[in-house]
Amino acid sequence: MTAASTSTDGRVVLIAGAAQGIGRAVSEERLAAGACVAALDADGAALADLDARARARGEAGRLWTVEGDVADEAAVAAAVAGAVARFGRLDALVVVAGIGAFVPLADLDLATWRRVLDVNLTGAYLLARAAEPHLAAARGAIVTIGSTRAHQSEPHGEAYAASKGGLLALTHALAVSLGPAVRVNAVSPGWIEVGDRRPAAAARLVHHSDADREQHPAGRVGVPEDVAAAVAYLLSDGAGFVTGQELVVDGGMSVRMRYVE
Repeated sequence: MTAASTSTDGRVVLIAGAAQGIGRAVSEERLAAGACVAALDADGAALADLDARARARGEAGRLWTVEGDVADEAAVAAAVAGAVARFGRLDALVVVAGIGAFVPLADLDLATWRRVLDVNLTGAYLLARAAEPHLAAARGAIVTIGSTRAHQSEPHGEAYAASKGGLLALTHALAVSLGPAVRVNAVSPGWIEVGDRRPAAAARLVHHSDADREQHPAGRVGVPEDVAAAVAYLLSDGAGFVTGQELVVDGGMSVRMRYVE
C-alpha cells in the first residue's frame, strides 16, 4: 500500500464517534493525510480536546466539530448539513459510534437492548440515508466499524453482537443499493487497546495481559491506529474495486483454532 494509493488530500469526511478511541485515531489520521474532517460525537469534552490537539498541529481550519447523538434523526441531519455547509461537499462517511451492554440476558432490559441497537445500527442507517445524496455526487465511500463479535461471541454480549451483525448486513445491502456511485465497506476490529493515547496516560492504556497479547498470531493486540490505517485504505482510490466487503483487523485471532487444554 503506497502513500499515493491511500491519499485523500482535500477530501471531506464525516466521522461519527470521532473524538474517542478508534474514532479519534481515524480523525487524526485523516487530518494528517490532508483531509477535512467533520467530527460528530456525543461527548463534548472529548470533541474539545480533539479540537485543541488539531489547533496545536495547525489543522484547525480542516476540522469542524459537532456534538450530537447518532440515534437522533434531527441531530444526524444537522451534522450532515453542517459538514456540507462548512466544507462545500462530502466525500466520505465513517461510522465509528458504538456502545456496549455486557450483562447477563436476565438483566438485559428492553430499554438497554433498544439503546444499543439505536446507536450501533440505527445510527448508521440514519447517517447513510442523510449523507447519500452528497456522497453520490462526489462518488464517495462509506466505512462502518463492525466487530469480530458479529461472528464469535463471549458470554453476555447479545445486544452488542446483534447490533454488529446487523451492521455488517446493512453494509453489504448499502453497497448494492448505492453502487456504483458510492462504495460501502466495513472494518471489523478484534481486541484493540483504546483509551487516552497521550504518553502521560500510558500507564492507564494497558487493558490486556501478556497472555492476551501472545496468543495473537500477530504477537500483539491492536491499537486504534491499526483500524485507522484500514479505514484509510477503504476510503482511498486504491480500493476503488472494493465494495460490500468486511476487512477484519484482529491480529489473526479469528483464524486461529483455540481449545481449552
